[in-house]
Amino acid sequence: MTLVQTILSVILAVIFISAILFVIFGQVTVRKLRKNPETKQVLGIEFASGMDILNAAQALSLPKAIVQKIRANPAGALHADPDLLYMHTTAFDRLLARLFYWSWMSSAFALIALTLAYFLLDLGGN
Repeated sequence: MTLVQTILSVILAVIFISAILFVIFGQVTVRKLRKNPETKQVLGIEFASGMDILNAAQALSLPKAIVQKIRANPAGALHADPDLLYMHTTAFDRLLARLFYWSWMSSAFALIALTLAYFLLDLGGN
């Protein structure tokens, strides 16, 4: 197995783990937030199914200062409100959100970097 294949297999394993965490976070935390009338409307805009799960995970994972700057933008209404989400989630919910969000983001960045390196640096050996 080449180095590229080894790195790709690790990235795919992290993607698989983040997919499992996506389902768990959606069922455990976001389902509870959707049922709550206070938090139902602050989960952000859902362009595609499951976007509210990503919005909630982002709001609970990023530092509050960064999320407040995102919310201050004109497009800030598209994102979830971290203050209300913090009030209605437990420490376990926030840990699950961070595990999911950062595994998802790191696998996406790693996959993009590997793809760019593969084609730009000609790691395929062609």
